[in-house]
Amino acid sequence: MPDYQHHWKDGTPVHLPLGKIVCIGRNYAEHAKELNNPVPDEPLLFIKPSTAAVHITRPLEIPKDRGEVHFETELAVLIGRPLTNASASEAESAILGYGLALDLTLRDVQSKLKEKGQPWERAKAFDGACPLSPFVAADKLPRDNIHFTMDLDGERRQTGDTRDMLNPIVPLIAHISSQFSLMPGDVVLTGTPKGVGPLQSGQTLTLELDDLLFLQTSVT
Repeated sequence: MPDYQHHWKDGTPVHLPLGKIVCIGRNYAEHAKELNNPVPDEPLLFIKPSTAAVHITRPLEIPKDRGEVHFETELAVLIGRPLTNASASEAESAILGYGLALDLTLRDVQSKLKEKGQPWERAKAFDGACPLSPFVAADKLPRDNIHFTMDLDGERRQTGDTRDMLNPIVPLIAHISSQFSLMPGDVVLTGTPKGVGPLQSGQTLTLELDDLLFLQTSVT
Protein backbone atom coordinates (compact mmCIF):
# COMPACT_ATOMS: atom_id res chain seq x y z
CA MET A 1 0.00 0.00 0.00
CA PRO A 2 1.20 3.57 -0.61
CA ASP A 3 2.82 5.27 2.38
CA TYR A 4 1.61 8.77 1.51
CA GLN A 5 0.81 11.08 4.44
CA HIS A 6 -0.17 14.74 4.30
CA HIS A 7 2.60 17.01 5.59
CA TRP A 8 3.06 20.70 6.26
CA LYS A 9 5.83 22.67 4.62
CA ASP A 10 8.07 22.29 7.69
CA GLY A 11 7.84 18.51 7.51
CA THR A 12 5.42 17.94 10.36
CA PRO A 13 2.56 15.59 9.56
CA VAL A 14 -0.99 16.78 9.07
CA HIS A 15 -2.97 14.52 11.35
CA LEU A 16 -5.72 13.77 8.85
CA PRO A 17 -6.12 10.63 6.76
CA LEU A 18 -5.90 10.97 3.02
CA GLY A 19 -9.34 10.50 1.56
CA LYS A 20 -10.44 11.03 -2.01
CA ILE A 21 -8.85 13.43 -4.48
CA VAL A 22 -11.48 15.44 -6.30
CA CYS A 23 -10.35 16.98 -9.58
CA ILE A 24 -11.83 19.59 -11.86
CA GLY A 25 -11.27 19.50 -15.59
CA ARG A 26 -11.01 22.50 -17.91
CA ASN A 27 -10.97 25.18 -15.21
CA TYR A 28 -8.65 27.37 -17.31
CA ALA A 29 -10.03 28.46 -20.68
CA GLU A 30 -6.63 28.40 -22.41
CA HIS A 31 -6.02 24.80 -21.35
CA ALA A 32 -9.37 23.71 -22.73
CA LYS A 33 -8.46 25.47 -25.97
CA GLU A 34 -5.05 23.80 -26.30
CA LEU A 35 -6.67 20.35 -26.18
CA ASN A 36 -9.56 21.40 -28.44
CA ASN A 37 -12.07 20.82 -25.65
CA PRO A 38 -15.23 22.87 -25.08
CA VAL A 39 -15.47 24.86 -21.85
CA PRO A 40 -18.08 23.10 -19.67
CA ASP A 41 -21.19 24.89 -18.44
CA GLU A 42 -20.60 23.67 -14.90
CA PRO A 43 -17.55 22.25 -13.10
CA LEU A 44 -16.34 19.04 -14.71
CA LEU A 45 -15.56 16.69 -11.81
CA PHE A 46 -13.76 13.38 -11.52
CA ILE A 47 -12.06 11.54 -8.65
CA LYS A 48 -8.68 9.95 -8.11
CA PRO A 49 -8.47 7.31 -5.37
CA SER A 50 -6.15 7.66 -2.39
CA THR A 51 -3.89 5.03 -3.97
CA ALA A 52 -2.99 7.57 -6.68
CA ALA A 53 -1.22 9.84 -4.16
CA VAL A 54 2.56 9.86 -3.79
CA HIS A 55 5.01 12.41 -2.42
CA ILE A 56 5.93 14.79 -5.21
CA THR A 57 9.58 15.11 -4.16
CA ARG A 58 10.25 11.41 -4.67
CA PRO A 59 11.21 10.27 -8.17
CA LEU A 60 8.12 9.91 -10.32
CA GLU A 61 7.48 6.42 -11.62
CA ILE A 62 5.33 6.65 -14.74
CA PRO A 63 3.80 3.81 -16.75
CA LYS A 64 5.97 2.86 -19.71
CA ASP A 65 3.50 0.69 -21.62
CA ARG A 66 0.29 2.77 -21.92
CA GLY A 67 1.27 5.57 -24.25
CA GLU A 68 2.17 9.15 -23.39
CA VAL A 69 2.00 10.32 -19.77
CA HIS A 70 1.27 14.05 -19.56
CA PHE A 71 1.91 16.41 -16.67
CA GLU A 72 -0.81 18.79 -15.50
CA THR A 73 0.32 21.10 -12.69
CA GLU A 74 -2.43 22.17 -10.30
CA LEU A 75 -3.09 24.07 -7.10
CA ALA A 76 -4.20 21.57 -4.45
CA VAL A 77 -6.59 22.45 -1.62
CA LEU A 78 -6.59 20.45 1.61
CA ILE A 79 -10.00 20.14 3.24
CA GLY A 80 -10.11 20.37 7.04
CA ARG A 81 -13.82 20.08 7.90
CA PRO A 82 -16.76 17.98 6.73
CA LEU A 83 -18.80 19.71 4.02
CA THR A 84 -22.22 18.80 2.67
CA ASN A 85 -24.26 21.35 0.70
CA ALA A 86 -21.91 23.99 2.08
CA SER A 87 -22.39 27.72 1.86
CA ALA A 88 -19.56 29.89 0.56
CA SER A 89 -18.55 30.85 4.10
CA GLU A 90 -18.57 27.21 5.23
CA ALA A 91 -16.49 26.20 2.22
CA GLU A 92 -13.96 28.95 2.87
CA SER A 93 -13.60 28.03 6.54
CA ALA A 94 -12.96 24.39 5.59
CA ILE A 95 -9.81 25.20 3.58
CA LEU A 96 -6.94 24.02 5.75
CA GLY A 97 -4.02 24.45 3.39
CA TYR A 98 -2.72 24.84 -0.15
CA GLY A 99 -0.13 22.85 -2.04
CA LEU A 100 0.80 21.73 -5.53
CA ALA A 101 -0.04 18.56 -7.37
CA LEU A 102 0.57 16.84 -10.67
CA ASP A 103 -2.51 15.38 -12.29
CA LEU A 104 -0.63 12.76 -14.31
CA THR A 105 -2.68 11.63 -17.30
CA LEU A 106 -2.37 8.75 -19.72
CA ARG A 107 -3.20 10.99 -22.68
CA ASP A 108 -3.51 8.30 -25.35
CA VAL A 109 -5.76 6.27 -23.07
CA GLN A 110 -7.85 9.33 -22.24
CA SER A 111 -8.30 10.22 -25.90
CA LYS A 112 -9.68 6.76 -26.64
CA LEU A 113 -12.01 6.94 -23.64
CA LYS A 114 -13.29 10.35 -24.72
CA GLU A 115 -13.98 9.03 -28.24
CA LYS A 116 -16.14 6.29 -26.72
CA GLY A 117 -17.85 8.63 -24.24
CA GLN A 118 -16.44 6.62 -21.33
CA PRO A 119 -15.20 7.81 -17.90
CA TRP A 120 -11.59 8.90 -17.53
CA GLU A 121 -10.49 6.83 -14.52
CA ARG A 122 -8.32 4.45 -16.55
CA ALA A 123 -6.30 7.50 -17.63
CA LYS A 124 -6.32 9.43 -14.36
CA ALA A 125 -6.52 7.02 -11.42
CA PHE A 126 -3.53 4.71 -11.78
CA ASP A 127 -1.12 4.21 -8.85
CA GLY A 128 1.15 7.24 -8.60
CA ALA A 129 -1.12 9.44 -10.75
CA CYS A 130 -1.28 12.21 -8.16
CA PRO A 131 2.07 13.43 -6.82
CA LEU A 132 1.30 15.86 -3.98
CA SER A 133 3.48 18.50 -2.29
CA PRO A 134 3.54 19.46 1.37
CA PHE A 135 0.90 22.01 2.30
CA VAL A 136 1.08 25.64 3.37
CA ALA A 137 -1.47 26.89 5.92
CA ALA A 138 -4.37 28.61 4.20
CA ASP A 139 -3.89 31.89 6.05
CA LYS A 140 -0.42 32.29 4.48
CA LEU A 141 -1.81 32.79 0.97
CA PRO A 142 -4.27 35.27 -0.56
CA ARG A 143 -6.97 32.94 -1.88
CA ASP A 144 -7.89 35.13 -4.85
CA ASN A 145 -4.33 35.78 -5.98
CA ILE A 146 -2.31 32.56 -5.73
CA HIS A 147 0.41 32.06 -8.32
CA PHE A 148 2.27 28.88 -9.27
CA THR A 149 4.71 27.72 -11.94
CA MET A 150 6.26 24.55 -13.30
CA ASP A 151 9.55 24.32 -15.23
CA LEU A 152 10.57 21.21 -17.16
CA ASP A 153 14.34 20.81 -17.51
CA GLY A 154 14.75 24.51 -16.75
CA GLU A 155 12.14 25.72 -19.28
CA ARG A 156 8.96 27.40 -18.02
CA ARG A 157 6.05 25.25 -19.14
CA GLN A 158 3.11 26.23 -16.96
CA THR A 159 2.05 29.37 -15.13
CA GLY A 160 -1.15 29.37 -13.11
CA ASP A 161 -3.03 32.06 -11.21
CA THR A 162 -6.28 31.71 -9.29
CA ARG A 163 -7.53 34.90 -10.95
CA ASP A 164 -7.72 32.98 -14.25
CA MET A 165 -9.87 30.14 -12.94
CA LEU A 166 -13.29 29.78 -14.55
CA ASN A 167 -14.57 28.39 -11.23
CA PRO A 168 -12.92 30.17 -8.26
CA ILE A 169 -11.84 28.07 -5.32
CA VAL A 170 -14.58 28.78 -2.77
CA PRO A 171 -17.56 28.47 -5.14
CA LEU A 172 -15.94 25.35 -6.58
CA ILE A 173 -15.65 23.67 -3.17
CA ALA A 174 -19.22 24.65 -2.30
CA HIS A 175 -20.41 23.17 -5.60
CA ILE A 176 -18.52 19.91 -5.04
CA SER A 177 -20.12 19.59 -1.60
CA SER A 178 -23.55 19.90 -3.21
CA GLN A 179 -22.79 16.82 -5.33
CA PHE A 180 -21.12 14.67 -2.65
CA SER A 181 -19.68 15.27 0.79
CA LEU A 182 -16.11 16.36 1.34
CA MET A 183 -14.32 15.07 4.42
CA PRO A 184 -11.27 16.18 6.42
CA GLY A 185 -8.17 14.98 4.58
CA ASP A 186 -9.77 15.12 1.15
CA VAL A 187 -7.88 17.08 -1.50
CA VAL A 188 -9.35 19.19 -4.28
CA LEU A 189 -7.28 19.75 -7.44
CA THR A 190 -8.41 23.00 -9.00
CA GLY A 191 -7.48 22.52 -12.66
CA THR A 192 -4.41 23.04 -14.81
CA PRO A 193 -3.36 26.04 -16.91
CA LYS A 194 -2.16 25.72 -20.49
CA GLY A 195 1.21 24.17 -21.30
CA VAL A 196 0.62 20.50 -20.51
CA GLY A 197 2.74 17.92 -22.27
CA PRO A 198 4.44 14.53 -22.14
CA LEU A 199 6.97 13.37 -19.57
CA GLN A 200 10.11 11.40 -20.35
CA SER A 201 12.47 9.44 -18.12
CA GLY A 202 15.35 11.55 -16.90
CA GLN A 203 13.50 14.88 -16.92
CA THR A 204 13.48 17.26 -13.95
CA LEU A 205 10.45 19.24 -12.83
CA THR A 206 10.71 22.40 -10.72
CA LEU A 207 7.55 23.72 -9.09
CA GLU A 208 6.93 26.93 -7.14
CA LEU A 209 3.93 28.17 -5.17
CA ASP A 210 4.23 31.94 -4.74
CA ASP A 211 7.34 32.42 -2.59
CA LEU A 212 6.33 29.72 -0.11
CA LEU A 213 7.11 26.39 -1.77
CA PHE A 214 10.01 25.43 -4.03
CA LEU A 215 10.11 21.78 -5.10
CA GLN A 216 12.06 19.61 -7.48
CA THR A 217 11.39 16.10 -8.66
CA SER A 218 12.57 13.83 -11.44
CA VAL A 219 11.11 11.17 -13.71
CA THR A 220 12.51 7.65 -13.52
